[in-house]
Amino acid sequence: MKPPRPIEKFAQAVGKCSAEAAVYGKCVVEDYNSVHKDKCAKEFLKLKDCYLAAAKGKR
Repeated sequence: MKPPRPIEKFAQAVGKCSAEAAVYGKCVVEDYNSVHKDKCAKEFLKLKDCYLAAAKGKR
C-alpha cells in the first residue's frame, strides 16, 4: 500500500480541526474591512496547533 500523499494527510488533519477553523474564520470575517496582521493571531495559533497535532496523529 502506498503512503498517503501530503494533500491527503493535510485534508484528514484539517477535517479534525473544524471547530478551530470555524472560530478562526469567524474572527477574520467579523470585521473584514479592517483586517490587519495579527488580528486573529490567537485563533490562528490554536488552529495551527490543532492541525500539527492532527497531522502527527495526536488528535
